[in-house]
Amino acid sequence: YTTASHPRYVAGSIGPTGLLPASEDPLLGNARFAEVVDLFVDQVRGLVDGGADVLLIETTQDLLELKAAVHAIMRARADGGRVVPIQAQVTLDTSGRMLLGTDIAAALAVLEALPVDIVGLNCSTGPEQMREPARYLGTWSTKPVSIIPNAGLPLNVNGQAVYPLEPDAMAHALREMVDDFGVGIVGGCCGTTPEHLAALVRAIGRRPAPARPATPLPMVASMVRGVDLRQDPAPLIVGERVNTLGSRKVKRFALADDFDGMVEVARGQVDDGAHALDVCVAMTERTDEAETLRKLVKKLALNVEAPLVLDSTEPDVLRAALEQYPGRAIVNSVNMENGRARIEAVLPTALAHGAAVVAMTIDQEGMAKTAERKVAVAKAIHDIVVGEYGLAPEALIFDPLTFPLSTGEEEFVRSAVETIDGIRAIEAALPGVMTILGISNVSFGLNPVARKIVNAVFLYHAVQAGLDLAIVHPSHVVPFAEIPADERELAEDLVLARRPDALPRLIEHFEGREESAEQGGPDPMADLDVEARLHYRIVHRKKEGIEADIDEAVAARDPVEVLNEVLLPAMKEVGDKFGAGELILPFVLQSAEAMKRAVARLETYLEKQEGVTKGRVVLATVFGDVHDIGKNLVNTILSNNGYTVYDLGKQVPVNRIIEKAVEVEATAIGLSALLVSTSKQMPLCVKELHRAGLDFPVIIGGAAINRSYAQRTLFVDEETPYEPGVFYAKDAFEGLSLMDRIIDGGARERLVRDTVELARNALARPGREAFSVPDEAAATERSATPLVEPPTPPFWGVREM
Repeated sequence: YTTASHPRYVAGSIGPTGLLPASEDPLLGNARFAEVVDLFVDQVRGLVDGGADVLLIETTQDLLELKAAVHAIMRARADGGRVVPIQAQVTLDTSGRMLLGTDIAAALAVLEALPVDIVGLNCSTGPEQMREPARYLGTWSTKPVSIIPNAGLPLNVNGQAVYPLEPDAMAHALREMVDDFGVGIVGGCCGTTPEHLAALVRAIGRRPAPARPATPLPMVASMVRGVDLRQDPAPLIVGERVNTLGSRKVKRFALADDFDGMVEVARGQVDDGAHALDVCVAMTERTDEAETLRKLVKKLALNVEAPLVLDSTEPDVLRAALEQYPGRAIVNSVNMENGRARIEAVLPTALAHGAAVVAMTIDQEGMAKTAERKVAVAKAIHDIVVGEYGLAPEALIFDPLTFPLSTGEEEFVRSAVETIDGIRAIEAALPGVMTILGISNVSFGLNPVARKIVNAVFLYHAVQAGLDLAIVHPSHVVPFAEIPADERELAEDLVLARRPDALPRLIEHFEGREESAEQGGPDPMADLDVEARLHYRIVHRKKEGIEADIDEAVAARDPVEVLNEVLLPAMKEVGDKFGAGELILPFVLQSAEAMKRAVARLETYLEKQEGVTKGRVVLATVFGDVHDIGKNLVNTILSNNGYTVYDLGKQVPVNRIIEKAVEVEATAIGLSALLVSTSKQMPLCVKELHRAGLDFPVIIGGAAINRSYAQRTLFVDEETPYEPGVFYAKDAFEGLSLMDRIIDGGARERLVRDTVELARNALARPGREAFSVPDEAAATERSATPLVEPPTPPFWGVREM
C-alpha cells in the first residue's frame, strides 16, 4: 500500500500481559518486575526482526507493567536489535484514571522520564471522555501525543457490544483535539471501522507535526497522582518519619515486619501536609534491606498518594525498590566521596526507571562546608550526571548539606549561613536544578522546643534563598511569623552567625522548657472571650477544646451567626496568610482540621430544612488539587439551607463534573481551588460547558481565586461571555447568597447582566493583565519554548511586597 507520495508504516502492537504487577491481587500481582520484562522480550524481538516501524505499547492498565515493556525494548536494543521508536499509551476509564487509580498527571510524569518517543491514550472510552486528558497531554507533553479512542462508549444490545459513534462524529471530535490541543497522532480503537478511519483522513489529512514544549513539567508521581516539585509557596515538604534511622517507632515496625504500621506512619505524614515521603529501612540488626524496602514500597504505592523518596546507601536496594515502584520516585542519593563510583553504580538504574536524583555535595575531600566548595562539587556532579549521563537538570536535586549548630565548634559556627548561600549559588550557577535540605539536622542536640524554633528560622531563610524541597516532620515546624520576636532573634543570631555568644544565649533561654509549645509562657487565650478564642484556635491550629467553645458560643448566639461571623472569617484569615506566603500548606491543613471539628460540632445545632430541595449543586475541587478545605464548608452551608449537594470530592476532572451536572440536572456548579496552578481548570470547565451548549451557572472560589479572575473566566474568548454566568464567592456565605439569587428567575437575570457588565468594564481597564492568576490562554499556547510558568519568589515567611 505504500506509495512514493504516501508511505505507510507498521506499528507493532504490545498489549498487556494480563498481570497487574503493582497490585496486591494474589494471582495477578505476584510477578516480579524482571519476570514481567521477560514476558515482553521475545515479543519485542519478533516485532523488531519482523520489520515493525514503531513499537506500540498500548491499552496499559498498570504503570509498572508499562515500565517493564519499555525495559524489554531497551534490553532488545542492547542485545543488538534495531532501534525502533516507542509509542506508549495508557488506558483511562470515564473517571479519568487507569485501572489502579493513576491519573493523567501521574502517567505523564512517568512517561516523560522514560525513553519513549510518543505518549498517548487508547481504548476504554470514546473521544468525548478523553478530551480533558488529551488537553493535559497536548498542553504539557514534550513528546508527540497520540489519541486513539473507541467509537464511543459501548452499549449492550442483546448481549453484543455496540459502539454508537458514527464515523463523521468521531472525525469531528478528533479534529478538535488536533486543532485545539496539539494532538499529533489520531486513530481508532474498539468499534472503529474502515469508514471511521476514512472519515478521519478526510477531516484531518496529513499536516505538519505541532510544536511541543521544550521542557517537561518538573514532576514526580505516586501510582495515583503527580506532584509538582516546584511548590508555590515553596517548599515541597518531604516527610521524614518513615525512616528506621530517624524514628524508633518505625524501626520497631520494620524489625517486626509490621508494614501496616509503617503505612499508618506514612499516612500521618501526608495528613500533616507532606507532599512526598522519605523512606528508609536500613538497620544493623537485619541484612535484608532490599527485600524489606521492596515490600514496603509496594504497600506504600497502593495505600499512600504521596510520591516516595527512596533513601539507601546501597545500589542494589535502590534497584529493588525502583523495580517495584509504579510511579516516578526520587533516589536519595549520589555523591563523589569515592570519585565517580557512586554515580556510576546508581545513575544507570535511576535513569532506566525515570527517577529524579538527589546529589549530596560531597567529594573525595569530604563534605563541602563553604558555599564556594558546595558549588564546585555541584558543578562536578552536574558535569557527569547531566553532561554525560543525560539526566534532565530538573531531575537533579542538590543537597548542599546541613550541619548541627549545637556543637559550638568554630568549624560549624557559620555552617547554616554557608548552606543558605550555597543554595543561592548552586541554583544561579546551574539553571534548572533544584535544592533539598534535611532541616532538622541544623538543630540536632538542642532542647526540643528550641529545635522547633531553630528549624523554623533556618527553613524560612533557606526558602528565601531558593530552597525547593525540605525534609522535615510537617507537624514539628512552627510558622516563622508566629515565633515570638525575642525567640526569633535568638534563633537568627545562631543561624545567621550574628554574634559569638548566640549558642549559649539560646540554650539558656530554652533551658528546662518542655515539648509543649505553651510551656513556660502565659496562655494566649486566657483573657479572650469565646468568639475570640474560636478565631484564635482556627488561625493558630488549636483544635483541642474547640467543641466546648462552640457549645459556649451557640448558647449566646444563633449557630448560623457563629459560622458566618466567627468561623468563616478565621478561615479566611488562614487563606489570606497562605496566599501571602506566611503559612505553608501543613499549617493550612492543621487549621482546616480545627475548622472541621468546629463545624462538625456546630452542625448538631443546625436544623436542615426538610422537603422539596431549593436546588441541586454539583461541588468539586478541580483536577490537580488534592485539598478540599473550602469546598467542605460550602457543602455544609448549602446543605443546611435547603440545597441538595452532590460533592464529587477532590482531584475531579472537568468531564466528570459536567457529566454529573447533566445527570442530576444541576441548578449550578461550584468549583474550588487552593492552588494557583490548579485554578486554570476553572476556565477550561467554563469553555467546555460553552462548547457543549450547556446552561449551568458556575460559582468559583478558593485561596487561589479572586474576583478579577472570575471576571476573566466568564469570557470564553476575547468577546464572548458564558451566558449562564461565572460568579466569584469569597466565602461559603457569599456562595449561599449567589445560589439564592440564581434560583430566583428575576434576580438571576439581573445577577448575570450585572456580572457581565462589571467584567467588561474591568477587562477594559489598563493593567488588567495584572490578575493574580496566570493567563490560561497563554499557558496553553503551543510553542517550542517551555510552557512551565516562571517561578515566583518562594517566600515562606512574610512575602515582601
